[in-house]
Amino acid sequence: MPTWLLYAIFSALLVIVGTAVFFFTFTRGALVMRRVLPGVQSDAAHIYPIYSNMRLIRLIDFQPLISGILLFQYPKLVSLITRGLSQTDLRNKQVLVTSCAFGNVTPKVVAAAIGAGARQVLISDLIENELEHTKGKLTAFSTQVDYVQDNAIAMQQPDNSVAANVIFFLLHELPHDLKGQALSEAVRVLEPGGRLYLAEFHRPDLSLLRGLSWAYFKVFEPLALTLWDTHDPIKQLDAMGGFTWERRTFFFGNYQVLIVTKNGAV
Repeated sequence: MPTWLLYAIFSALLVIVGTAVFFFTFTRGALVMRRVLPGVQSDAAHIYPIYSNMRLIRLIDFQPLISGILLFQYPKLVSLITRGLSQTDLRNKQVLVTSCAFGNVTPKVVAAAIGAGARQVLISDLIENELEHTKGKLTAFSTQVDYVQDNAIAMQQPDNSVAANVIFFLLHELPHDLKGQALSEAVRVLEPGGRLYLAEFHRPDLSLLRGLSWAYFKVFEPLALTLWDTHDPIKQLDAMGGFTWERRTFFFGNYQVLIVTKNGAV
């Protein structure tokens, strides 16, 4: 084997291992250290440093990287959500984005909502740094976007106050006992006829992909696995009652977008 090829293979492996160590250190590894070290637990104790430290946020929030993490399905997931918003009459309505997300999903959601007539888009997140970072993406919409530091499991927003709520890859990071609370809050704030757009991981259809996903989640995102069964959002919503829903899956079932409509007159 040529020497240059050996160097190339070694370099590629080094990059892969280094990336894995980096993400583990600032995701699950950091949470393990928080549990070991003494200190006061807060509402944000379950949140990874990559979502709270501004330097890490700026380092990681790079569109090609974020798209690659989601196996390049990111544009499809975002397009389904924005298409739904664009086709909805949101005139004089309020739209909520629960939890900031990396990539261009928030600017695209805001543009679609305002294009459909929304009078205001409210961006909500528990982490102030996430809100500050997101503001930099939305300077073109500064007069129609408001920001609030809020907890997804206990929202400040009144009942029946928004026409649409968008949650992009939040549930899989929440402790199991908080997943249902976040869903309950997400639909509580919807007005009758309002829609929740929820993008998340899903149990893959292919055995090989399912095995690889299981291994990835076990190492990096252990709280995500219950979305495959016990904490499937649809099971929880059906248990609550009062909703109709549609589930679209992508990349052999590895990802899902749920469109949940709150029963009642618009």
